[in-house]
Amino acid sequence: MSKPKNAFYAQSGGVTAVINATACGVIETARKYKNKIGKVYAGRNGIIGALTEDLIDTSKENKRAIAALRHTPSGAFGSCRYKLKSLEENRREYERLIEVFRAHDIGFFFYNGGGDSADTCLKVSQISQKLDFPIKAIHVPKTVDNDLPITDNCPGFGSVAKYIAVSTREASFDVASMAKTSTKVFVIEVMGRHAGWIAAAGGMASDKDTDIPIIILFPEVAFDRKKFVARVDQLVRKHGYVSVVVSEGVKGPDGKFLSDQGLRDAFGHAQLGGVAPVVANMVKEDLGLKYHWAVADYLQRAARHIASKTDVEQAYAVGRAAVRMALKGDNAVMPAIIRKSSRPYRWTVEKAPLDKVANVEKMMPKNFISRDGFGITEKCREYLAPLIRGEDYPPYRKGMPRYVRLQNKPVKKRLNTRFEV
Repeated sequence: MSKPKNAFYAQSGGVTAVINATACGVIETARKYKNKIGKVYAGRNGIIGALTEDLIDTSKENKRAIAALRHTPSGAFGSCRYKLKSLEENRREYERLIEVFRAHDIGFFFYNGGGDSADTCLKVSQISQKLDFPIKAIHVPKTVDNDLPITDNCPGFGSVAKYIAVSTREASFDVASMAKTSTKVFVIEVMGRHAGWIAAAGGMASDKDTDIPIIILFPEVAFDRKKFVARVDQLVRKHGYVSVVVSEGVKGPDGKFLSDQGLRDAFGHAQLGGVAPVVANMVKEDLGLKYHWAVADYLQRAARHIASKTDVEQAYAVGRAAVRMALKGDNAVMPAIIRKSSRPYRWTVEKAPLDKVANVEKMMPKNFISRDGFGITEKCREYLAPLIRGEDYPPYRKGMPRYVRLQNKPVKKRLNTRFEV
């Protein structure tokens, strides 16, 4: 019998509260098939670890440490914002990946990330065929933005949605108690470049039992200052206060981001952030109302202490499914979460072809946004409700959550050539 091929796993892009649960799913499942998969190597700092041959030997970690990944936030092996160019633009990058995989006898490639990662995974699959080096390339979904197609939702989103819903409710209680003589408008800025999924979650803070005046500003709805200010004035007059949940990707009538300062990130995307003070200042200028604003930023995606149980279970499940798909011979696919019903909530994991996933962005459906453009519909509530349901608290010690930090022992390099990124 031939020696089983090793596997390579990497985390990509912005990390989440549950991406390590997916890593746990991949590693624990691979360990159950020792006769089919050798060692699982992780890329230190994502795909950069593969390009620079900086690999981590996860077999050096004991069962308890790997199991603890399930309740640990962030990226245990390090992530990166590094987008590989097209095969035509920089074929050498992909050839380098194959060189490293060949040197370390890697036959399985698990890339855990969002849309750009799906594209990279597809290209790795294509170049491996051209270079006659068979490798099973599986994209493992992850993104707080919830904008990957085919899959009903993306691991990482449910926990961010829960955090924003809870934070909006708690902050609203605070504002309501002070509104008579102090702050009347609270603005919270959330992630979401083009899709308003996270902003929509703020709407869950208000329900029939706990009515809260909330305005949501979506990237999908062109911002109208006059209309927005009028709505703020209306709700403050009626309730005494209002909370505003604004997505970082909100655009004006001209199509430009309200918070675009002209900076770009590693992927060439506009570097956003800072729309909350812009919107809050409008309230002050036009209405003279006292306000406070906050930016959820990393807090929303790192909050493992209040992660959604559904999200944790699904994050682990897609990691497990990725390994099983690879062992069945699947290639250039992504394990997708398929909703069978909402009441009761039932879901399963099925494979989606990467050529239908890569470079496709899923926006909020029009029927999820209220007619006035400032809220969510019952249909949206039905979609979001099961995704934020359930608690999966990490273990605590002396009042603080106990998270694991792996040893991340390096694999000895076998190539003589270096690669700069």
